[in-house]
Amino acid sequence: MARKVGSTGAETAQRVREAALELFARSGYAAVSMRAIAAEIGVQAGAIYNHFPTKQDLLKELLTGHMETLIAAWRAVEQPDLKPPQALEAFVRFHIRYHLDRSREVFISYMELRNLEDENFGQIEQLRRDYERIPWTILENGSADGSFDIIDPQVTTMAMIAMLTGMTTWYRDSGRLSLDEIEAIYIRLVARMVRGRKRSL
Repeated sequence: MARKVGSTGAETAQRVREAALELFARSGYAAVSMRAIAAEIGVQAGAIYNHFPTKQDLLKELLTGHMETLIAAWRAVEQPDLKPPQALEAFVRFHIRYHLDRSREVFISYMELRNLEDENFGQIEQLRRDYERIPWTILENGSADGSFDIIDPQVTTMAMIAMLTGMTTWYRDSGRLSLDEIEAIYIRLVARMVRGRKRSL
């Protein structure tokens, strides 16, 4: 099949990523072939291999891209001078809004980790730890200055991220509560998880 007029290699690679993201989220990595991805965007399978030698390379790039973009997005809005309670509220708001707009990326980031080869898994796990270190540091700072009372900052971090990310599985725009109302509830829930000697959040 001839390349469409005006198309470029970069455009084709991006279309491959979008198609793979949709198909992996819908059917699962194991059930999707490179040929199916090619058919989704109307190109020959060989056009995909020019950009992604294997399906594993494609999965790795999707997961890497998700984590790197997530971390960069936080760094772009981060306010280092905020006190721990305000910094934690800012993180909660950021995490909810960012992930709700990317439910497919979130789904495969959790469900398809098992399909990564060991070396690729290690790289993604490091990126995940880099992101987890953001709220973990906020919690440690709050524990140090008395804002928070936390048994274990690492465990609390994991519990908080799991709770916040879980919204992507059930939130609907047509639900009983608005996103603003649910976000306010989540902020209060997180505050209860970390409440310390000083009033927080």
